[in-house]
Amino acid sequence: MANQFTGGPVSPGSRTLNDFKNRISGGGARPNLFECEVTFPDDLNLEFGGNDVEDTTRFLIKSAQLPASTINVIDIPFRGRNLKIAGDRTFDPWTITVINDTDFKIRNAFEKWMNYMNKHEDNSGELNPANYQRNMKVYQLGKAEINGDLTSSNQIKVLKQYEFYGTFPTSISAIDLSYDQADTIEEFTVDLQVQWWDALDTNNVSILGSGDEEEF
Repeated sequence: MANQFTGGPVSPGSRTLNDFKNRISGGGARPNLFECEVTFPDDLNLEFGGNDVEDTTRFLIKSAQLPASTINVIDIPFRGRNLKIAGDRTFDPWTITVINDTDFKIRNAFEKWMNYMNKHEDNSGELNPANYQRNMKVYQLGKAEINGDLTSSNQIKVLKQYEFYGTFPTSISAIDLSYDQADTIEEFTVDLQVQWWDALDTNNVSILGSGDEEEF
């Protein structure tokens, strides 16, 4: 069958399943193939060592998001109608869900981070944003490919990545305890505020044309 997409537009009714298959030859991005890179402030002096905690988050962050992109709208009334023009961009908090291990390593780190910004016993805390804000990354991964000899390359592709600049936690969820809970592992969520984010391609190059930014 000839390729119906060559030579200009065609009727929507002439699309075929084979055409669809050719357009999704990559197999589609999978929501369960991802990894997060979390960084904690150096001044926390984490009991287990900062690098160990950060490495553990790569495994125990159960869910996260590729961020939404939002530009607010300014409505200007004119003769009974509203002219819509682009307003300011806003960045929603980045929320992660963490599997809680018995050492409470990750939860302890986030609790110390929030206490570093505003202490429990009084209203003191670190005032310099450069000291308490950090950059985070989330990677969308692809499946390892099979070579011609049907052996796996064992190389997981990074299809896309997002880097969140100037993040800091503002909420750690409660962990509910109950005799009724069986065959489950504790989880908790963390909301991280975001100054802005950048989207990068497989070569670690910004697709938005953003320049190199100073690390927080």
